Amino acid sequence: MKNTLYYGDNLNVLHQHVREESVDLVYLDPPFKSEQNYNVLFAEQNGSRSAAQVRAFEDTWRWDQAAAAAYHQVVEAGGRVSMVMQAFRQALGENDMLAYLAMMAPRLVELHRVLKPTGSIYLHCDPTASHYLRMLMDAAFGPANFRNEIVWLRTLSKGLMTKRLPANHDVILAYQKTEDAKWNPDAVFVPYDRANLDPKTARKYRHRDPDGRLYRLDNLINPNPDRPNLTYEFLGVTKVWRWTKQRMQKAYEQGVVVQTRPGAVPQLKRYLDQQRGRPLGDVWMDIPPINSQAAERLGYPTQKPERLLERIIRAATGEGDLVLDPFCGCGTAIAVAHRLNRGWLGIDVTHLAMSLIKHRLHSAFGEKVRESYEVVGEPVDVQGARALADDDPYQFQWWALGLVGARPVEQKRGADKGVDGRLFFHDDAEAQETKQIVLSVKSGKGQVGHVRDLRGVVEREKAAMGVLISMQDPTGPMRAEAASAGFYQSPWGTKHPRLQVLTVQELLAGKRIDMPPSRDLRTFKKAPKAKRRPRGGMSNLFLF
Repeated sequence: MKNTLYYGDNLNVLHQHVREESVDLVYLDPPFKSEQNYNVLFAEQNGSRSAAQVRAFEDTWRWDQAAAAAYHQVVEAGGRVSMVMQAFRQALGENDMLAYLAMMAPRLVELHRVLKPTGSIYLHCDPTASHYLRMLMDAAFGPANFRNEIVWLRTLSKGLMTKRLPANHDVILAYQKTEDAKWNPDAVFVPYDRANLDPKTARKYRHRDPDGRLYRLDNLINPNPDRPNLTYEFLGVTKVWRWTKQRMQKAYEQGVVVQTRPGAVPQLKRYLDQQRGRPLGDVWMDIPPINSQAAERLGYPTQKPERLLERIIRAATGEGDLVLDPFCGCGTAIAVAHRLNRGWLGIDVTHLAMSLIKHRLHSAFGEKVRESYEVVGEPVDVQGARALADDDPYQFQWWALGLVGARPVEQKRGADKGVDGRLFFHDDAEAQETKQIVLSVKSGKGQVGHVRDLRGVVEREKAAMGVLISMQDPTGPMRAEAASAGFYQSPWGTKHPRLQVLTVQELLAGKRIDMPPSRDLRTFKKAPKAKRRPRGGMSNLFLF
C-alpha cells in the first residue's frame, strides 16, 4: 500500500479504504478539549442543539442529535463495546463526555479490524478521559491484550495550585492485538548519559580508562563447575572459565580482560558505552515537550515531540511496516515513520492539516518526497472544488490557500478583517525585512468590490501584494481594478502585479502567484531538514 494522506472522517476512510489486518501500528492522539473545566464536561445537555462544525485545532464533541445517533448506532451493534457504552450512559448521563466516547467507540472497533495479529495500538490522551478510554479499549481489544499505561511528563509542575495538584502528564494506552505482536527489545533502552548517571549505575561503572571510557569489572568464572574443557590456569589462577583459553588470551592482549593485582582472579571490562542503556519503564520523564524555541515546532497546538513517536514506532515495528495515524493533525507520526523507513497512512478531517503535513514532509525530505505518497479526498478538478465549497466554505478556503502554500488566519466571523491567508517572504538580503502577501478567498460569484476591498487591505496591512483566489472567472471590471493597483518592484529589479486574481481552475492547472524570487519563503514554520543514513544503522536519519 502506497503512503497516503486521506482527507475526511476517519471512520468512513477506515471502512472504505483500509483493508482488514493490513496495519502494523496504530498511533492516535484523538482531539479532546482538556482545557475545559472538568465539571462542565458532565453538565447535562438537554434539547436538540445542532452539531458544531469541526474546525482545525478545536475539539467540539457535544451531546446533541448527532451524538445521540452515534451512541445508538454503537449500542445497536451489540458486543462488549455496546455494553460498556450503555454502562457509561447509566453512570455519566447524556453529556459531552458521553458524546466523545460515542465518537471514539466505533473508531476503536474499526482500528481493531485493520490491525494485523502482530500489530499494536498506542492511544494518546490526558487523564480527563483516559480511564473511560481504557475501558473502551478493553472492550474493543480485550483486557488480556492490555500492555501498558504509559505516563509521559508533558510539562513541569506549575505553582499557585490551591485546590489540587497540577495536571502535567499525558497517558498513552498500549495494547497488542495478540500475543504474537511485534516487539523490539533493543528499542526499549534509554542510552546512558555519562554526565548524569543515576547513583546505582555510577557505582557500577566507577572505573575509567585513560581515554575516559567508563567500565565495570565482571565475573569470568563459569557457573557450571563441571566443564573440563574450560578448566585451565590463566595468569596464575586455575578456574572453570566462561571462555576457551585462546579467547581469554586474545581478550587479555586487547586489554578487555584485566588482573587488578598479582594472584587476583582475572575479570572482564564491561564498558558503559557498549551497553544497551537503562531499561525503559512506563513513566517517561526524559522527553521534554516542544517549547517555543524547538527546531521541530510548527505552531500546531497539540504537536507532540518526534522523540516520543520515534520511541513508540521503533518499539512496535520494523522497517517496511505500516503505521496508521487516524487523527494525524500536523503529522508527527507520519514524518517520523517516513524517516524510519516505515510505510504510513494519515487521516484528518481538515484541509488545513493536509496542507501542514505536506509542507512538513517537503521541508524535511525535499520535493522528491511528493513521489512517495498520494492524497485521497482532495478536489482534483473544478467540479470537486465547487462541491467542497458548497459543503463547507471553511474547508474550501483552507484547501484553496493550500494550493499556493499560504497560511490561514483565525477563522472567527468578523475577526479576519478581510484577510483569509498570508504568505511571508524575504527578497532583500541586506534589510532582512519580512514582507507579506495577503490573500482573500471567494467561493461565490466574484465582484469588483472584492478586488477593491483587497486593495484597501493591502494598504492597511502594508503588504507587498494581495491575491484574490476565486471560484469563478473574474469579470472585466475586476481585472481592471486589479491592474490599476500597479506593480511591486523587488530589490532584484523584477516587477510583479500588486493585486492578482487567480481562479481555482488556473491553480489546479499549475499557475502560481507572480511574486519575486525569495531566498526564504515562509508560510508554515519549516520542519528540520532530514538526511537519510544507509539502512541497518541504529538510526536511519539525522536532523540538523
